[in-house]
Amino acid sequence: MPMYEYHCRACQAEFELLVRSSTVPACPQCGSAELEKVVSRIAPAGKIEAIRASNRRAAAREGHFSHFSKAEQAKLLK
Repeated sequence: MPMYEYHCRACQAEFELLVRSSTVPACPQCGSAELEKVVSRIAPAGKIEAIRASNRRAAAREGHFSHFSKAEQAKLLK
């Protein structure tokens, strides 16, 4: 399922959703279906690796990598 960013015309909220092609998305704040797809912002060059590493460290602290072996965890957290 692709992730899309939307802007709600009813309440002006901006949010991301994983959406199947057959699904009609609704605003999580007001429930409106009056949505507009917006172009996603990209991460600044050189920051993507740091963001990925930070997110993986947070996931490791929360135990999301507990099903990986110690060697696999070490590779993921480089």
